[in-house]
Amino acid sequence: MTECSGKPLVFSSLFRRRVEADFDGGHLTSDGGALLVREVDRRLGLIRRLAACLSDPRDPRYVTHAIETMLRQRVFGLVLGYEDLNDHQTLRDDPLMKLVAEQDPAGDPLASPPTLSRLENRVDRRALGRMAGVLVETFVASQAEPPEEVLLDFDATDDPLHGMQEGRFFHGYYDGYCYLPLYVFAGEHLLVAYLRPSNIDPSKHTRAILKLLVKRFRRAWPHVRIVVRADSGFCRWRLMRWCDRHGVDYLLGLAKNVRLERLAAPWAEEAAWAFQATGTKQRLFAEVSYAAETWDRARRVLIKAEHLADGPNTRFVVTSLPGDPQALYDERYCARGEMENRIKEQQLALFADRTSCHRFLANQFRLLLSAAAYVLVEALRRVGLAGTQEAKAQTGTIRLRLLKVGARVRITARRVVLHLASGYPWQALLRQVAARLAEWTIPAAAIS
Repeated sequence: MTECSGKPLVFSSLFRRRVEADFDGGHLTSDGGALLVREVDRRLGLIRRLAACLSDPRDPRYVTHAIETMLRQRVFGLVLGYEDLNDHQTLRDDPLMKLVAEQDPAGDPLASPPTLSRLENRVDRRALGRMAGVLVETFVASQAEPPEEVLLDFDATDDPLHGMQEGRFFHGYYDGYCYLPLYVFAGEHLLVAYLRPSNIDPSKHTRAILKLLVKRFRRAWPHVRIVVRADSGFCRWRLMRWCDRHGVDYLLGLAKNVRLERLAAPWAEEAAWAFQATGTKQRLFAEVSYAAETWDRARRVLIKAEHLADGPNTRFVVTSLPGDPQALYDERYCARGEMENRIKEQQLALFADRTSCHRFLANQFRLLLSAAAYVLVEALRRVGLAGTQEAKAQTGTIRLRLLKVGARVRITARRVVLHLASGYPWQALLRQVAARLAEWTIPAAAIS
C-alpha cells in the first residue's frame, strides 16, 4: 500500500485561521460503539463457535493470526460497514478493531487482506455445514421458554454477479447473471443463509432443510407447533405431503391458472360488480378444495377476489391451517413481507451480496459471515433496544446512531479507556443499551 506523505489537507479558512487536516491523530477510532456488539458476541459466543467449525492446516510454529481473531476482524468489519477485504489494510491498525478482535490494542496489526483471503479460500463444504448449524443453535439458545409456535419463512432472492464466479448462470426473471440464495427466518431470527446457483427451481433443497430444522426444534421443544410460510415459488406437492405426514402446517402462495380462476369466478365477478357500483376497491374472501393434476390429494385453497381501478387482482393461498380465510390471508400470509425487509437489510447493510470470490464455497463462506453479522445486530436490537424508539431500527440506523462514535483510545498497562466524543448526541441511549447488555445472561449450556 502506498505510504501517506504526511502532507496536510488544506481547506477553506475560517476568518483569519487556516483550516488543515492530517492523519496523525494516533489512537483514535470512528467506531467507538462497536464495544456494544463485542458485548453481544461475548454473551452469545457466536464467533467462538463459528471458529471451532473451521480446521486450521497451518503449521502452528508460523501462525500469527488465529482463525477466531480473523473471524472477529471480518464479522465486526461487516457490522461496522466495511464490506471489502481491502478495507482491512488500514483497519488492521485501528486500536478499536484490535480490541473487538480480542487483541492487544497497542500490539501488532491484525491480519492483512491477503491473509483473510487465504482463510476464505481454504474453507471446505463440511466446515460450512457446521457453521450453518451454529445459526440454528443460536436461535434455539435465544428462547428462554419453549415457544408454542415457530413460524418459518422461506424465500429466495437474487445475488447479482459481475465476474466469472463458479456457479454463475443467467437468470431470465432477474435478467442477469446471479446466484439464488435461500433464506429461512423465524421472525427476525436468521436460521439459514444458503448460497445456490441460479439455474435451479427456487424451491430446491427446501424440503431437506425443513427436515433438519423440524428435527432440531422438536428435539428441543417436543410440543412446538411448526408452520412453513412461503410464496408460490415454494408450493410443491412433495413439500406439502411431507408436512402433512409430519404434523407441520403450511401457508403457501399458489400460482394462478385457468382452473383456479374458474373456481374463483363467482367471487371475482361479485367484486367487479361492487367496484363498478361504488368505484372503490373491493375484496372478497372464500375457500375451495383444489388439487392440481400432479398433487397427491386435494387441499384447502384460500381465494382473495380483489378488484382495483387497474382491474382484477385475484390471489390464491394453499394452507393446512384452520380459520377464517380473510384473517389467514391478511394477518398470517401477508406478514411474510417482513421477511423481505430482513433480506434487504442483510444484503444492503451487511453486504451479503459481496460474493466476488471465484470459488463458490468461498462465496458461501462470505454469506455466512454476513449472516453472523446479522445475528449480532439482531441480538443488539432485540435485547439492547427493546422498548426504545429504536426498537425497530434497521442496521443502517443502528450503525449510524450507536456504532459510529468517535473516540480517543487511551492504553495503559492496566486499562483500555475509550473517551467517546463529548458532542455525541445519543449518549443516553448508548448508556441504556450498555446497561442492558451487562445484565443479559444466557445459560452456559445454551451456548456451549
